[in-house]
Amino acid sequence: MRQLNEIADAKDSAAILVELTSAFEGIASTRIAQVKDQVQRSGRFFDDLWRIYSQLRVGESFNFGRAQAGTNAKPKELMILITSEGSFSGDIDQKLITQALIDYNPSKKDIIVVGYHGIAQLRQHQVQATLNFKLPTSDQNINVAPLVAAVQKYASTVVYYQSYVSLMQQDVKTIALGAAISRRGASVALGEEVISEQTYIFEPSTRAVIGHLERTMIGIALSEVILESKLAQYASRFRANRAAHEKADESLGNLSWLYARGRRQLKDERLKEIINGLRNGGRRS
Repeated sequence: MRQLNEIADAKDSAAILVELTSAFEGIASTRIAQVKDQVQRSGRFFDDLWRIYSQLRVGESFNFGRAQAGTNAKPKELMILITSEGSFSGDIDQKLITQALIDYNPSKKDIIVVGYHGIAQLRQHQVQATLNFKLPTSDQNINVAPLVAAVQKYASTVVYYQSYVSLMQQDVKTIALGAAISRRGASVALGEEVISEQTYIFEPSTRAVIGHLERTMIGIALSEVILESKLAQYASRFRANRAAHEKADESLGNLSWLYARGRRQLKDERLKEIINGLRNGGRRS
């Protein structure tokens, strides 16, 4: 049987782990609520922009602001993979990379990775990303300008990201960025106000304003999938911490029982020694 001091040390360590995992659960739960609120506000802002955009644009095509930027789209397709920054994200990053690599053809597609863990996962498969970015640490005012600029250079873009289903379930999803924005815009209820060149003056030009609106909506869509991925990561961490908390709590219970039994046995042994000493002393007298 393990020494009583060793059991006591292990019990203290388990108690600390129980407290830490409980604290991490609380942090993850708080961040989940914050991100959900941020996504809702972002959605309302997108709707406002689309109402303006739909009254200004000519035709139904979404041009990613290319007319203003003057860029020619590459014939390749861009794959944007949104992953976590660290490895403490369960197996969801691995699932995302596995799915993306099934679709990947280096002669037809380029990869941009957000999050260091995704870069590390790709290296294990000897795949080199065209660009990579750190996952934003903040859940607000996410700078997606470099991603928007990259998207404008390609004929089409598909985003692979982690989707929050529930605290206990996270999935991998993909969206064709341009089609997703257009479908989303089609469901927006239009406002009554008519915005046109007859009623407003646009500087430097109407085309420039349309391009700016398109780039802004791309930025919103990319920000939202990043937030959705972070939401899934927080949920994955919550689930991992919940499992660790339960395991630590069970271990603490077992160690507490062993410690109590060890102390009882130690007291019994000392009591036996005292009794035997008294008996032996009585015999000698």
